Amino acid sequence: MIRAARRCSIALAVALTATGAAAQNYPVKPVRVAVGFAAGASTDIVARIVAQKLGEQWNQSVIVENRPGAGTNIAAEAVAKSPPDGYTLLIGQNALAISRALYPKLGYDPLRDLAPVGAISSAPHILLVHPSFPAQTVPALIALAKKRPGELTYGSSGVGINDHMCGELLKTMARIDLLHVPYKGGNQAAADVIGGQIAFYFSGMPVGLPLHKSGRLRGIAVTSASRYEGAPEVPTMAESGLPGYEAVLWQAMFAPAGVPPALLAKIAADLARVRENPEARERLKGTGVDVFPADAAKFGAFFRAETEKWQKVIAAAGIRLE
Repeated sequence: MIRAARRCSIALAVALTATGAAAQNYPVKPVRVAVGFAAGASTDIVARIVAQKLGEQWNQSVIVENRPGAGTNIAAEAVAKSPPDGYTLLIGQNALAISRALYPKLGYDPLRDLAPVGAISSAPHILLVHPSFPAQTVPALIALAKKRPGELTYGSSGVGINDHMCGELLKTMARIDLLHVPYKGGNQAAADVIGGQIAFYFSGMPVGLPLHKSGRLRGIAVTSASRYEGAPEVPTMAESGLPGYEAVLWQAMFAPAGVPPALLAKIAADLARVRENPEARERLKGTGVDVFPADAAKFGAFFRAETEKWQKVIAAAGIRLE
């Protein structure tokens, strides 16, 4: 028994040493990063900045794969079911916290099957309308919606995405009826606001802020608790007559559950270096988002809290998808 115990201890030590060595040598081949949105969407823009900087650190290709659809669940489920070897990662956002309550028959569990690596960025949404739209403030938009129940259309980058939930939160708090039009990416929704096909869109800042600054669209409110530094002239939804309204868009990296702790720690440390990189920070800020400096543990706790928050919002709105 003693000899058997010693053999087990030696085998465990060898395995741990091998795992640690593999983590230090990682990556030895290209890494794929899945994004659940079309190219040009807010999360895609953030993902490409991060992928480039990780590729420079690792001296390996980091390939962003766009797999839009099903509220980002196509991309997330593919990563959750990938080998836990660190070569398939996910850059996701609030939709992962929303999906658990919205879809009763998910093929994976975001809390169980994905391992948080760390946060990347966060920013409010900006509510965009065309400069010619008859409602140029949130109170005016609400009044127009009450006059035309079920007629005003708002876009999103997909069912169950945070920009969709911004609209649902507006509907619930203002007690109005709106028509939701889902797209495969935020840039497509914004394009249809410009073209007049839909009335408004709660855009992520990487897509929405340049449109607001250029005057092609007008930002009439932001969804954070306080005004956004990059557009201080735009009031908050709370200031616009909806006290308590808040919905911040965040992006973060996940790996499949089961990635060895040493390897997960290595990826997390390298992601932290990206967050601290002056050029990456400047590029992220230039797109309209702020660095979200939360490591795996802090972000994991935040992710669980976000899941609970959106469960309550979805239950109150009575939304249920198959």
